[in-house]
Amino acid sequence: MEARIALIGIIVEDMDAVGRLNAILHDYNQYIVGRMGIPYHQKCVSIISVVIDAPNDVISSLSGKLGMVPGVNIKTVYSKLSTGKDGTACGN
Repeated sequence: MEARIALIGIIVEDMDAVGRLNAILHDYNQYIVGRMGIPYHQKCVSIISVVIDAPNDVISSLSGKLGMVPGVNIKTVYSKLSTGKDGTACGN
């Protein structure tokens, strides 16, 4: 199945949700290219960005599960590029 690259932006407003959030991300770790988390102590939130390379149904599933966690807001942005069966998109 053809894979796409996506960026999932996550804002955690309830720190009690972090355990559930990390468990979900762990379940999809084979698709995660990179992850960056920024604690924003002044506003009492954490901001996480996750880059994923996966089939559309996997990205949708992950986004849906993350979006159902109370105290977590997410938005997913898809690349217009898709990666082929060999994982390349740029012809290298």
